[in-house]
Amino acid sequence: MNHPATAAERAAAGRTTAITNIASLVTNDPSLGEGPLGLIQDAAVVFDGDRVAWVGTTSKAPATDSHVDAGGRAALPGFVDSHSHLVFGGDRTAEFNARMSGRPYSAGGIRTTVAATRAATDEELHANVAKYLAEALRQGTTTLETKSGYGLTVEDEARALRIAAAHTDEVTFLGAHIVSPDYADDPAGYVDLVTGPMLDACAPHARWIDVFCEQGAFDGDQARAVLTAGKARGLLPRVHANQLHHGPGVQVAVELDAASADHCTHLTAADIDALANSSTVATLLPGAEFSTRAQWPDARPLLDAGATVALSTDCNPGSSFTSSMPFCIALAVRDMRMTPDEAVWSATAGGAVALRRTDVGRLAPGARADLTLLDAPSHVHLAYRPGVPLVSGVWHRGVRVRTEAYGLNGGVRV
Repeated sequence: MNHPATAAERAAAGRTTAITNIASLVTNDPSLGEGPLGLIQDAAVVFDGDRVAWVGTTSKAPATDSHVDAGGRAALPGFVDSHSHLVFGGDRTAEFNARMSGRPYSAGGIRTTVAATRAATDEELHANVAKYLAEALRQGTTTLETKSGYGLTVEDEARALRIAAAHTDEVTFLGAHIVSPDYADDPAGYVDLVTGPMLDACAPHARWIDVFCEQGAFDGDQARAVLTAGKARGLLPRVHANQLHHGPGVQVAVELDAASADHCTHLTAADIDALANSSTVATLLPGAEFSTRAQWPDARPLLDAGATVALSTDCNPGSSFTSSMPFCIALAVRDMRMTPDEAVWSATAGGAVALRRTDVGRLAPGARADLTLLDAPSHVHLAYRPGVPLVSGVWHRGVRVRTEAYGLNGGVRV
């Protein structure tokens, strides 16, 4: 989709900017530098408008209209967060507090958020999305996918997608999040609604279609029906798969050539083999396990088998209320057996593959000019110094973002 440029983007159009004296630059292009990350030491990047025009060593950087000295800091592509749920009302603080305190909690989980989202005004939902996008941008995220799924009526799902599309191009229809409370006694009827009138209303506002294939949500046949109907309307599939138990989600995702199978906590050898021999990305969401004290996904068998792995926040009010990709990188290294290099690649290039994008997640000529500067000499510090706000600068579409200036009024699109 094409969207009007911001004033800053218009001002930057046709102007060149060099960022030099980068101690260590992650390009994610092995042809440009060392190893899978394409690392370049004492590096420079040149932006021409909203695109990367040149990458190399500082001593060879061409003349440009403007210049920024990185001061020996590390730089990497803007993070690509390929899984979030930002269109919601209310919060679930009481639920989280009870869970972390070992107390039973009887409120309705996702259903609580559904009720709050239905009750929220459009203005409240727009403000919420803008707030969390700005929060993510401050932490280096320059591309972000977000979903519906807290409306579960034709009108509320379409409204959620219209609101999401005002803030990002990567919009996912998740009417099949859970069976709507309105159809508690008729799950087949709800699947008919999702694949019929709801899909008709929502397809014009989304790029993707998703389904929660899990015990208590949608089984394999229902998930297949939802995704097949979405594909027939031109939406690309992705799947919430194998989060709480082993189930058919991964196999359905691979069968239907889904861009990603997300969560992937409970996998068999057959699931790992299927992912490794497909174009479906295994997207791991460690914030969910952190926030629920559930079993961590094990990235090692996936990586060793040759599967493509992405990292994402799963930012949502119930099970993973974080927008921080650096936090997820630290968790992946500490608890999911990823190396720092693998985690950084998965949070940038891996997320781009999960969104089937070639213009983001890398810093190479022709890519979008999205760069995150760290107040550290190496990308390894993202895991080495967990919890420390290391992001000291963000360029989005070639414009240095004054992240503190963006908040409830919408700021920039990601």
